[in-house]
Amino acid sequence: MGSRTLVILGVVFVLVVMGLIALTLALTPENTHPAYDAAVRFMNAAGEGDEETALALLGADLQAYVAANCDSVTACIDDYTPPEWGDLIAAVYRRSRPDGLAWDVQLVATYEEGQGFAGVCIYHRMEEVADDEWRVMAWSGFVSCDDPDSGLSDLRRTDAVNRAP
Repeated sequence: MGSRTLVILGVVFVLVVMGLIALTLALTPENTHPAYDAAVRFMNAAGEGDEETALALLGADLQAYVAANCDSVTACIDDYTPPEWGDLIAAVYRRSRPDGLAWDVQLVATYEEGQGFAGVCIYHRMEEVADDEWRVMAWSGFVSCDDPDSGLSDLRRTDAVNRAP
């Protein structure tokens, strides 16, 4: 093969890789629907102790629940997870399904100790309060994804574990 052919192949390879990266970024679920993005931002803010961001992403009823039952959003979330799991590393979008105008969103979170592989399954009920402004209206889960009741159908029930409000 000549050097010109190698250069052409190299350029084609780089363009294909750049195209795949652009396609991945464009189709990443968190980037394709604002409800997914808001759910992920809420969970990561609460896990990092960013109370201002986390509280702003809650609907009014869930804000009232937090005020009545917890010292903070972070405290609510921390109470659901055993201390031996350690701190939240990150939560990412897993799956969702529409329910009328709302979205039922499941996240999977990774914690520092013992909950990295299977992850922790979390449910958020997301509703649009203004154009492209989504809020968490309910949550549940915060259980190992190995748990038989950790699926989206189970966690969206009103009697799901750690359901609020």
